[in-house]
Amino acid sequence: MPLNRQWLLDHRPLGPAEASNFRLITTEAPALQDAQVLVRHHYLSLDPYMRGRMNDARSYAKPQALGEVMIGGTVGEVVQSRHPQFTEGDQVVGMGGWQEYSVVDASMAGALRKVDASQIPLSYFLGAVGMPGVTAWYGLSRIIEPQAGATVTVSAAAGAVGSAFGALAKSRGCRVVGIAGGQKKCDYVVQQLGFDACVDYKQFDNPAALSQALKAACPDGIQGHFENVGGMALDAVMLRMNPFGRIAICGMIAGYDGQPVPMSFPQLILRERLLVQGFIVSEHMALWPQALKDLSALVIAGKLSPRESVAHGIESAPEAFLGLLKGQNFGKQLVKLV
Repeated sequence: MPLNRQWLLDHRPLGPAEASNFRLITTEAPALQDAQVLVRHHYLSLDPYMRGRMNDARSYAKPQALGEVMIGGTVGEVVQSRHPQFTEGDQVVGMGGWQEYSVVDASMAGALRKVDASQIPLSYFLGAVGMPGVTAWYGLSRIIEPQAGATVTVSAAAGAVGSAFGALAKSRGCRVVGIAGGQKKCDYVVQQLGFDACVDYKQFDNPAALSQALKAACPDGIQGHFENVGGMALDAVMLRMNPFGRIAICGMIAGYDGQPVPMSFPQLILRERLLVQGFIVSEHMALWPQALKDLSALVIAGKLSPRESVAHGIESAPEAFLGLLKGQNFGKQLVKLV
């Protein structure tokens, strides 16, 4: 069996996460038992939710256990199989974690999913046609539910979820405005992703000023908003929301270090009769097939071609992850392992 390098969570962060929170070890992959599959990972997905799992705090999921391989989505190739439905060479998506190989009990429902990379890049199954894409699909389709012509906004617009949200919203005839950090990201959002406008939040130091920029970009107000960040971005958007507007919340990266994320204008929820709903996409697995079908169609048609930030080698995972938390990535953050 091959040698396998793995990143473990060594100890929990006190404040911002640091590279020292992780420990790299090398082990030999165990021999396969019946129904198990050995997968060699080609790409590892790095996502903001991982920061929350590092805390030992009450949440929607159990904390990442100390001394165990960090959680994470992976896409790769079956290299050995003792399960009748998987053969050597199959390309699969799973939750293999921060390691080069994983041994998976393929009899467990949802543990592995075969993918076809003949028309869709393999890495996209961790982004545009993976969990981030489905997250965007659910928030748009099941919470915001916009009509054609409506103005919708999304924070972290240049990221994996934001780019998928923009493509999905444009396909429904919406006017889409992004919020991103830096002129380069805003230019990319408009020129490459096809958003109607993008506001650089880094140009402003308070919600009122950011809200004025959003007013210029959204002259008819905002009917729906997808929130990935929280803090000033959400405050500014709420000042521009139309009556009966809808806000889907799937991330609060502003608070992943454990600090409170105050809301400046909660009275607007009442005054404008807003719907504000958080969701966890893994709790809606029955809807994934339809979401993946819609996302795949957009990719194949050339309407969703998101940018990726790719670090190389398993040893690069911690620093790439810390960069993601600081907004240093440009598009979906991946680690290429093969």
